[in-house]
Amino acid sequence: MAKLKYKIQTNPEKTARAMGRNVPISRKHAREICRAINGMKLDEAIRFLEDVIEMKRPVLFKRHCKKVGHRKGKLGWHAGRYPIKASREILKILNYARANAEYKGLNTEKLRIKHISTNKGITIKRYMPRAFGRATPKFQETVHIQVILEEFH
Repeated sequence: MAKLKYKIQTNPEKTARAMGRNVPISRKHAREICRAINGMKLDEAIRFLEDVIEMKRPVLFKRHCKKVGHRKGKLGWHAGRYPIKASREILKILNYARANAEYKGLNTEKLRIKHISTNKGITIKRYMPRAFGRATPKFQETVHIQVILEEFH
């Protein structure tokens, strides 16, 4: 298996990293969530994702916003959704990164998300049998997510 590299180079003494491989969530949802929480403090980002899971705060959809319903409140943008499954998976990866930071001896209250990105993973190809010997594709998309946390002062 190939060794994966992170997109940016960082100082290993002040950063903690985590990666999720072949996570079975929507690429569009993952991209919008990563855009929303990039640069946030870690505690703030975790609170944001928990609110999305409880459907209290929407994730604003900036790129993939055609035929997306509007959400109430002064959010600065009209289109938004509550991607619960993707939020749960990204929350797990953030908790893994926090555990890595604790292991390294970093102050977990002073962590911010320096870099979070999502890339296309493998597509799991399956087929559903139909009548008269035909079949319908039932493909499942996956994503790779990488997080880099940095200690700020």
